[in-house]
Amino acid sequence: MTAQVVWQPSAERIAAANMTAFMREAASRWNRVFADYAELHRWSIEHPEEFWVSLWEFGGVIGEMGDTVVVDAERMPGARWFPGARLNYARNLLRRGAADQGDALVFWGEDKVRRRMSHAELYRRVAQLAAAMRAEGVKAGDRVAAYMPNMPEAIVAMLAAASIGATFTSASPDFGVQGVLDRFGQIEPKLLFAGDGYHYNGKTIDILERVAEIAARLPSLRKVVVVPCIRERDSALPDIRNGVLLDDFVAPCAGRVEIDFAELPFDHPLFIMYSSGTTGAPKCIVHGAGGALLQHLKEHRLHGDLKPGDRLFYFTTTGWMMWNWLASGLASGATLLLYDGSPFLHTGNILFDYADAEGMTHFGTSAKFLDALAKALVRPRKTHLLDRLRVMFSTGSPLAPEGFDFVYACIKHDLQLASICGGTDIISCFIGGNPIAPVWRGEIQCAGLGMATDVFADDGRPLRGKKGELVCTRPFPVMPVGFWNDPDGAKYRAAYFERFPGVWCHGDFAERTAQDGFVIYGRSDATLNPGGVRIGTAEIYRQVERLDEVVESLVIGQEWKKDVRVVLFVRLRDGLVLDDALTVKIKQTIRADTTPRHVPAKILQVTDIPRTKSGKIVELAVRAVVDGQPVRNVEALANPEALEQFRNRPELAD
Repeated sequence: MTAQVVWQPSAERIAAANMTAFMREAASRWNRVFADYAELHRWSIEHPEEFWVSLWEFGGVIGEMGDTVVVDAERMPGARWFPGARLNYARNLLRRGAADQGDALVFWGEDKVRRRMSHAELYRRVAQLAAAMRAEGVKAGDRVAAYMPNMPEAIVAMLAAASIGATFTSASPDFGVQGVLDRFGQIEPKLLFAGDGYHYNGKTIDILERVAEIAARLPSLRKVVVVPCIRERDSALPDIRNGVLLDDFVAPCAGRVEIDFAELPFDHPLFIMYSSGTTGAPKCIVHGAGGALLQHLKEHRLHGDLKPGDRLFYFTTTGWMMWNWLASGLASGATLLLYDGSPFLHTGNILFDYADAEGMTHFGTSAKFLDALAKALVRPRKTHLLDRLRVMFSTGSPLAPEGFDFVYACIKHDLQLASICGGTDIISCFIGGNPIAPVWRGEIQCAGLGMATDVFADDGRPLRGKKGELVCTRPFPVMPVGFWNDPDGAKYRAAYFERFPGVWCHGDFAERTAQDGFVIYGRSDATLNPGGVRIGTAEIYRQVERLDEVVESLVIGQEWKKDVRVVLFVRLRDGLVLDDALTVKIKQTIRADTTPRHVPAKILQVTDIPRTKSGKIVELAVRAVVDGQPVRNVEALANPEALEQFRNRPELAD
């Protein structure tokens, strides 16, 4: 396939980009010369003590940097960043202060709720809630949890906790009781903020019974603070152990107007995130405040060209790391556009309605959402202005080249399409967008600044133009502080550093291109190996999901006769049946643009594809079901009942 440029930034856009300003300032600061992004990136890797100082200064980080940038810079894991620094994450996000009446948060709860909160009101609410938390005995190092929709009160709770130095963690309200307990039960929170329900696809879902059961089974909780989402604010509260309504919890501190920000070390635990947990109990990944703040400032301001007054949106729940990433946009002076509910409301147009109504400048979504729009023949370019939209982010799964085509043909022709890739493990990205460089069809634009991202062969040698393991070869500040309840770091080292000692192995099957971009082919632990040939699942998805008949698909490798055979499951358009003719068409489509090894030995129809709460399909869980193995922690799935369609299929016994 010939590489093709699908977007080129104008000279005016390059000149006005934050990346250009940063390059100019860094060159002056350190007496360097940067002819292009490649030279800037090389400097950021080879001179971390210069790059991260420049980023701290360019990002306007509020805090004391200290005299040392990194200690043990060659140890991975083991490097220590800014050991003398003191800062507070919440102070940096609330930098616009208590007098700014501009929008900090705008919230749409489907088409039922519209709210907005100014920076001044956000500051005041955080001040009151932080004071109430302190009165309840919350201190630095305690855990505060939220089981809430993506709404302003979740942001307020997180900022209040962070202002004290408490460690914040969250789960979306579509998690069942056991899914919440599997996560929060490990980290023993002192406070739980819980919504009473949420709206989804036109329905109202009440979750207070779940909240009551969770409260009864988390003995560490001193209070359960219930936030009205679907009820009136003065509604009576049902019987919840240590339950209190938000307004009543805050009432004794209603006069508080100032925030007592705790100035904390760079690595002070800010967030606890969770692995998907579909192959065992979720791992509790602890992230430090300084690393998350610096990394998000870099990705927002430089790679996303986010500027004060911009309006940043990402379609996410509070259970996905993109929620934390979105929240950090406040540190760049942006307005956060929050949405909770189905993205397919109004025949797939509600998010574009939101974009027009609120002047959205940055639109974040998933590759699966874009693919679903394309198949549903949604054409926002014909129905919406999108006049302020400059950047579209895509993550969650690989964005196929056809996804790039759809964005530029059917959404907007002049925007930076920033496909990004990272994960919960680093609460950020290894590779992403570059506003001063072209977008190549089907490729993620670049390795992130300060990230020594590469692709390795099985023997640990770098690859170019071939598929291998996505790795990072040098330490970076947003590496996890560690895993919860892993005192000697054994689980942490096993998760990322066993494959290539001293190198972070991320678990993605990837290729580095001639343009220094990247292509992701799926998770390496889900890679197919028929006849010993390594095939990325995304290579098959790309071919199959081009077909109009196929809504979505899932592919696994089934152990078969001392080898592996490829098995493809397809969900078809309503009313269609997988017959011999369609089976042949699917196989021919796959063979035409790949190899005979890619062609499935079996193709089977299902009515649903199991996925995690953040929308990722779960190939490993399906493979376990097909092989007769148990699937642990099905609570991590949004639709666990879908797994039954894959169990004991007679077609897979021959």
